[in-house]
Amino acid sequence: MQNSEAKTCQNCKQEFVIEPDDFAYYERLELPLPDKCVYCRWKYLLAFWVFGQFRITKSALSGKRIITVLPESVHFPIYEREEFVSDAWNPLTYGREYDSSKPFIEQVVELQSKVPHPHQLGIKNVNCDWTDDTWESRETYLTRSALLVEFVSYGYRIIRCKNSVDITYCFDTENSYDCLYCFKSYNLRHSFNCRDCINGAFLYDCRNCQDCFMSWNLRNKRYCILNQQYSKEDYFKKLEEFDLKSYSAVEQLKKDFQKHISEDAVHRADDNVQTTNSSGNFLAEDKNCRSCYFLEKSENCRNCFRGFGSKDCIDMVSPVSEKCAIGCMDQWGYENICNLYASYCRYSAYLDNCEECENCFGCVGLRKKSYCILNKQYSKEEYERLIVDIKRDMKKRGEWGKFFPLALAYSGYNLTLGQLFFPETKEHILEIGGKWEEISTPEYKDAIPAESLPDRIEDVTDDIISRRIICPETKLSYNIAPHELAFYRQHGIPLPRRHFDWRTLNRFKPMTQMIYPQKGICWICKKEIEHYYGPELGYKKIACVECYQKEIA
Repeated sequence: MQNSEAKTCQNCKQEFVIEPDDFAYYERLELPLPDKCVYCRWKYLLAFWVFGQFRITKSALSGKRIITVLPESVHFPIYEREEFVSDAWNPLTYGREYDSSKPFIEQVVELQSKVPHPHQLGIKNVNCDWTDDTWESRETYLTRSALLVEFVSYGYRIIRCKNSVDITYCFDTENSYDCLYCFKSYNLRHSFNCRDCINGAFLYDCRNCQDCFMSWNLRNKRYCILNQQYSKEDYFKKLEEFDLKSYSAVEQLKKDFQKHISEDAVHRADDNVQTTNSSGNFLAEDKNCRSCYFLEKSENCRNCFRGFGSKDCIDMVSPVSEKCAIGCMDQWGYENICNLYASYCRYSAYLDNCEECENCFGCVGLRKKSYCILNKQYSKEEYERLIVDIKRDMKKRGEWGKFFPLALAYSGYNLTLGQLFFPETKEHILEIGGKWEEISTPEYKDAIPAESLPDRIEDVTDDIISRRIICPETKLSYNIAPHELAFYRQHGIPLPRRHFDWRTLNRFKPMTQMIYPQKGICWICKKEIEHYYGPELGYKKIACVECYQKEIA
């Protein structure tokens, strides 16, 4: 096995190490060694993953009304999703011959600007117009990255969730509101990092708890408030002292809760669950996954960020891939390299928005095709001969194994997951060849400031659903949908005072501050440890895994 190799990142100039096990991945795929540290690699790839603002526009094919997160600045035509997969157009008509005198990626860039793209990512949905990257779901509203969800509004990265509002990175969670990183739970509010909990509010790091309030680190408990045990009768009597129907009261409770998390809760050095021989943070049911984050049910992955069900991958920001490398949103892919927004493709490289393709290279918008290069059809023999020449030319130019240029990204960096996890300034992004979106704030007639909303949900009248509300943070407007108002009234929840995207990003922010390894001292045994809690979180009690497991029964 080859020894580790230290290199200097060409972007941030920090030293990084290529581990011995990494070499086997790069050699198997005939890829050059990376010249950027793993964080700069992720930042680059995430710059292509759109987290844009929903807007109404028209399909470039039929003029049909569509809702998309792709910005007005995109340089390619946008088709309504059903039109995109129809026979109304043929992506092969955009095919072109390979020009050996020009860089190959430059030719893909030229092709991308001509070929139509779908307005929305996702299939098999019902009444999910205001969504993106949503799959096999129904009645879902202003939600991104969802699978098998029903009756959810303002969700992000959720799987098998139902009847909930404002939930972020939650799986199998129902009837809940304002929750982050909660799993297999029911009827939770304002909770973070909980599993198998029922009927709780303001819970942190609780497991298998029921009827608990403003508590942390609980295991198998019921009727607890501020980690103090009550009888059933006393619990509900005490609970009446907290006015959860008042916006101002809830905001104060949020501040109190955050203070308890920072000062009283014990924090495990990492948030990994059922992992074997793995490193990174927010891993669940993973095996042999090294330097990975936000990864579930995966195996033998290296340097992967935000994945699910992946296997034998390296340098990926994509769910459900196998034996793939250096890709962004290469979903259900197999043995692919440098793919962007591809689905169910195999043995391919440098694809952009292709579906169910096999043995294709440098193509855009293809569906169910094989042996295509730059959207031009070849025989198997012709394809294999030409691929040898193209790879040789790319290696000579230093192109092979390098992802698309930032100019090819669908949106500006400030409207991508790159900005969410690795914030950058407009000046820096433009300096390195990226894009930045100028966000307009249109004026609405008769819009009302969020501060003027009633403090209590019972004082809200039905006409609120016809009003535009101005968020004091973003200056953007938002509305209260009829089904949303019904949910708030049913659960006694005061109206939100911020734009829904601000709420999602603000809720998710703590997890984005837990991705850099930190040196520290175990709060219990006083030994030096490595943990993932950024100093800005202000957490006082961080424990090594062994001490945490002893302390939190």
